[in-house]
Amino acid sequence: MEKKEKALFELSLGETGIVSDITSDIGMRRRFMDIGCMVGSDIKKLGVGPFGDPSAYLICGAVIAIRKKDAATIRVVASESQNS
Repeated sequence: MEKKEKALFELSLGETGIVSDITSDIGMRRRFMDIGCMVGSDIKKLGVGPFGDPSAYLICGAVIAIRKKDAATIRVVASESQNS
């Protein structure tokens, strides 16, 4: 089965993805690295704000809110194991 890459915000609720690329500017990339979001990291989408933005993600054991425009710069591949 072919693995399809997509933007982080496109994950479904409860779905986990593995970061494959981050295309944001260097400052934002550094902020993502500070919270543990880097190529190879697992990220799980936990929830969406009342107006669809921001969304909550589980990254390295912490729940982090990321705006849709920033989540669009993070590319992920859906993970094989979907542990709840």
